[in-house]
Amino acid sequence: MLRFRLGTIPVEVHLSHLLFSALMGVLMVRDMPALEPDVWPYRPLQHPGGPEYATTALLVVASWMLIIFVSALVHEAGHALMLRAFGYRPSIQLIWLGGGTRPNTAFPIPWHRLVLITAAGPLAGLVLSGVTLGLWRYGVAPDAERWRFLLLWCSAANAFWALFNLIPVPTLDGGTILSTLSTRAFGRRGFMGAQLLSLVLCMALVAYGLRHALLVALLFGMYGFHALRLLLATSRGELKVSSGVPPAPLMLALQEAQAALADGRLDEARQRGLSLLEEETCTPELASRVHHLLGWVALKEGQGRTALDHFSQVHRRPVETHALAAAFSLIGDEPRALALWELAWHESRNRTVLHEYAGSLIRSERVQQALRLPGVDMEAAFLCAERPLFIRGAYSEAAAIAEAGLVHAPVARLAYDAACAHARARHLPDAMRLLRRATELGFQDADYAASDEDLAPLHGLPDFEQWLSGLLKSASA
Repeated sequence: MLRFRLGTIPVEVHLSHLLFSALMGVLMVRDMPALEPDVWPYRPLQHPGGPEYATTALLVVASWMLIIFVSALVHEAGHALMLRAFGYRPSIQLIWLGGGTRPNTAFPIPWHRLVLITAAGPLAGLVLSGVTLGLWRYGVAPDAERWRFLLLWCSAANAFWALFNLIPVPTLDGGTILSTLSTRAFGRRGFMGAQLLSLVLCMALVAYGLRHALLVALLFGMYGFHALRLLLATSRGELKVSSGVPPAPLMLALQEAQAALADGRLDEARQRGLSLLEEETCTPELASRVHHLLGWVALKEGQGRTALDHFSQVHRRPVETHALAAAFSLIGDEPRALALWELAWHESRNRTVLHEYAGSLIRSERVQQALRLPGVDMEAAFLCAERPLFIRGAYSEAAAIAEAGLVHAPVARLAYDAACAHARARHLPDAMRLLRRATELGFQDADYAASDEDLAPLHGLPDFEQWLSGLLKSASA
């Protein structure tokens, strides 16, 4: 997987994109020779045994890989730049012969913005098509055959891709625009009408494809099947569609729940969220937002499984990658958590996410890789590695990781956390050993230690009372 940034927009290029664009290039080598026999590359491609055939074929494949990559990137960049203009933080993925753009927002995108964002992709492709056509016609000499080939096919590919994406069928941009506008105007009936229109169109194109182009029949057969599923799900009530907005009192209640979450009043946020779900006038869109909020409440309370249950009920909006990563860390599914933490780090470049990623690497016994991360602070990394284990009650493992962190970051916080984990695990001699180590490294907060519930198993032990007394005396000296 190739990763880079388009300005502030993270971009991921999957291997499937490169493989399928190379396959398209190979198919073009096979099918193109008869187009213009006297022009490069068609001229040498007519003679498979000729001296220029292999070099030309490789150049054609590389050219098509470049054309498809640039075309897909420009299309998705159109979506992403419009998202940025509205204040969102998008990310781009190129996969297969196309791609996708994630808005990375916890809130619904208003219908008028969604239409503009969706239309921006095909528009960007049409602009690139016009620019490359102009360069082909006026910007390069007639004898610059390689450049003329690249520019002409880039123009044609972008024009075709933009117009193809505007076909009003599900998953294509045209289908999204049609469904959004018809739902806004007519509600559930409008949405169903849009799917019915898409289904009829797909059936006509399948009939055409069966006679003239099997690939067209296969492609629009899949689009038609998707439209049929949406139509049936809506008619049976499995997919709820509404053109309206939640009642104002419910929106106010959601905002109050979100404010409670932001202030750390988790009980209040949870109760308000659950009350909203019980309201008869709670729309599917509002319910999705409430489940997103409840997922975050569960995360902050260390309940990974509950968080995942709520996040699974968030529809038509992405759940933050780092939230999913944290949930999988809390339930102990480290392979999934690690992949998500890595993705979250590449998306955000946030230092907190960096240290959570490093912590996941440490829990996966890949300490050296964590050490090599740019700008990583090993104290923060080991604290992040230890915390999910402690929260889910794996105290022995948490103690081992915190204690191992002292080799790389000999600080009082790690020693004290290791002592707390040992105490919770009833490893009392080890807990006392790490408390003394914390004191040697500068720990002096006797009041905190005396009231810390994690150290409750040590209360009454002579060694602990002696250690605490000494800490109090040094603090008062």
